[in-house]
Amino acid sequence: MAKKTKKNQAGGTPATVALAQAGTSYTLHAYAHDPAHPSYGEEAAEALGVTPDRVFKTLVAEVDGSLTVAVVPVAGTLDLKALAAAAGGKRAVMADPAAAERTTGYVRGGISPLGQRRPLPTVIDDSAAAHATICVSAGRRGLEVELAPEDLATLTKAVLAPIGGVTRAEPTHIGQG
Repeated sequence: MAKKTKKNQAGGTPATVALAQAGTSYTLHAYAHDPAHPSYGEEAAEALGVTPDRVFKTLVAEVDGSLTVAVVPVAGTLDLKALAAAAGGKRAVMADPAAAERTTGYVRGGISPLGQRRPLPTVIDDSAAAHATICVSAGRRGLEVELAPEDLATLTKAVLAPIGGVTRAEPTHIGQG
């Protein structure tokens, strides 16, 4: 895995700058984003050639009125009840997209759990721990960052919990068939 440095991050996203500043090992994967594709996450998995259980989407929800980030596999769905419990709350609903964009500093489909304008409490689905690396948005559509799930958890101060049901569980590695 290539280690990126701050020096080669000119024009990077807040997520890649945060990774470089932390000295975290990661690999960037860019692809041509198709605005007509029905799913940002599935598009990323297809473009990277990995199964959707290794590509994680970043969703913003409200837990008892406070914005919270949920990072779940593209192959699954967010369990709002489980998210509320993992975040120490009673009730969770999906956040208003405009509030999510305003708070994180990213646009929908490009929200990264890293480098947010205002860091939010974060819960990562515990299925991430089954993989050596996972992919999450690097802060814009068509750009993914591959990193170790434990590094993502450390950088976001996340809790790992079973919040996303995975429908496919075949681990693969980028570049392997």
